[in-house]
Amino acid sequence: MMNGHDEIERARSALFFLDAGCPRDEWTRYGMAAKDAGLSFEDFHSWSEGAPNYRGERDCLSAWKSFTDGLIKAATLFHAARDAGWQDRTRNNGVQAACKLAPKTQAHPATKPTQKRRIDLAATFDSYPPADASHAYILAKRGAADGLRVVPQDDPLTIRGQAVAGSLVVPVRSLDGELLTVQYIPPPGGGDKLNAAGASFGNGLFVTGEISADGRIYVCEGIGQAWAVARADYHAAAVVAFGCGRFPAVGRALRERFPNARLVFVADRGKESQAEAIAREVCAVWVEMPAGKPANYDANDYEAEHDTEALAELLQAAKTPPMRYRLQSGDDLLNAPPLRWFVRGVLPADGLAALYGPSGSGKSFLALDLCAAIADGMPEWFGKRVTPAPVTYCALEGERGMGKRAQAWSIKNRHPLPARLRFVTQSVDLRQESDIADLAAAVLATGGRDGLLVVDTLNRAAPGADENASKDMGEIIESCKELQRRIGGIVLLVHHTGKDGTKGLRGHSSLYAALDAAIEVSRVDNRREWSVAKSKDDEDGERNAFLLRVVELGNDEYGDPVTSCAVEPDESAPTAARPMPKGKTQNFVYSILKALLRDSKDFAKGGAPMGRPCVEVETVVPIIAERMLCRPDQRTYQVRRALTAMTGDGEIYQTGGGWLWVN
Repeated sequence: MMNGHDEIERARSALFFLDAGCPRDEWTRYGMAAKDAGLSFEDFHSWSEGAPNYRGERDCLSAWKSFTDGLIKAATLFHAARDAGWQDRTRNNGVQAACKLAPKTQAHPATKPTQKRRIDLAATFDSYPPADASHAYILAKRGAADGLRVVPQDDPLTIRGQAVAGSLVVPVRSLDGELLTVQYIPPPGGGDKLNAAGASFGNGLFVTGEISADGRIYVCEGIGQAWAVARADYHAAAVVAFGCGRFPAVGRALRERFPNARLVFVADRGKESQAEAIAREVCAVWVEMPAGKPANYDANDYEAEHDTEALAELLQAAKTPPMRYRLQSGDDLLNAPPLRWFVRGVLPADGLAALYGPSGSGKSFLALDLCAAIADGMPEWFGKRVTPAPVTYCALEGERGMGKRAQAWSIKNRHPLPARLRFVTQSVDLRQESDIADLAAAVLATGGRDGLLVVDTLNRAAPGADENASKDMGEIIESCKELQRRIGGIVLLVHHTGKDGTKGLRGHSSLYAALDAAIEVSRVDNRREWSVAKSKDDEDGERNAFLLRVVELGNDEYGDPVTSCAVEPDESAPTAARPMPKGKTQNFVYSILKALLRDSKDFAKGGAPMGRPCVEVETVVPIIAERMLCRPDQRTYQVRRALTAMTGDGEIYQTGGGWLWVN
């Protein structure tokens, strides 16, 4: 009488003798019988993952959980295994043991039974005669007979009731050359592809061509596809994985052995997601068959429909998973395309920006004028070159007020607002994922991709948020970036300054740090100005005066005039000359300071305006001095002398508490 452990080993031996690549209804039946026999999920999964039609651990687990007590008992497992040629070597003196097992124990897939089968399998494979180019399957697929064998016509072997006589035999080997199993491929129309009973694919594969450690390796589902790919790219190797379900096992093994190779997964139509998933995991690429083709349409079909050259072009168009980090050479940086602008030197064509100023400064009027110029494709805006683009304006401070501004702009400019300028007047909460998704969908649906999106104002778009709290502001910034990722282009936030307008943007300094550009609007008495407060790749600080010209819109129901305003440049206002560095030394110090201030993570230090980047004087002096080309004993002196000359009221820089910032 066998004990529970012996009976578990007997059931495990029977299960692993069966072909896991059988049809799904048989696979399900064997799984139910294995569970009834007391085997664990680990046994079932270990057996299943070697199959060419393996769908992944999640699929196995889902199926396993669905197996309940029913008509399929343990006896089904042993009966199927015996029909496949399994010999029950665990009986003791011929005494029949009960099929139902003792309580489950930790599963450890047996290796002893498979070792003998592998030796027998190798001997059997070697006994088959070599294949030649006259085999019907090789002729049909225009393949090569290298490494293949043929089962003699008088061989009596059957698998799952199908005779294998006359079948092409494809060896499945590990990367070390060990024969793991074989696949039998009958002539066209002669039945299904079959796998050797009692053997597992493991991480086995078949290779056409020669693998180069740093060359291209195509991973295909079947040998027909591999032959087609090898013809299209004869410099590369094509590997047969024996099913898309085995892409992960084969891909991992190849990546581990050949870390510098370019792996290319070539999936049949309908298997694109599996190919993409493993490509992402092992830093590879994948090729997709054309959309609209039937399921399982493959590389061989594509070559037959077009030609080998067309397949080569398809392989060259492999898809690459998006990567967070891209490593660039010096030449890449030198040849990088220049920064694109919607308004040259003022508003870039992508990223996050802000237009801010105190109440009554005219910032919303200026924002509308800016948007109209971009949407209308005007040649210039305040003398700055304009690139046309679609614009979406979220007017969150009132539909009625925006309507009057729009009418005033049209009257002053003597033509309607441009058609590519669209407005949103419903409420928007940037901290709600659904609002982000719905707003992005609306923008894209009306052709606003890669354009300008204005949110006026930030306060109205984040109701209840504490602008001074880093957590709340961080959420707002991330929401704006997510919105920009979905629609492209640039998101422009219209925002207020604090109680002290000289200290810049209201709220936590992380907002200013996150901006790619910032436009500051100011008002002193009746003089209004806007200036570039932040620009990543251009000069900042230039001031431009403007007027709010009153425009009569008509009369109300009482006969009183209704007015609004429109922006126009104030050409009568004297323009203060912008201080600039003088001489070679000041220009040298100025250029380095510009980069240091741009990259600084410190803001509003030493009395600097809120959001203004700062650097510590005693930190930057040695950094600049180290790069000076004068005598070593003169470097620090020359840097301090240049800084002193460029600092103070009316100069380029201001200092306080040991910190320096731009005036």
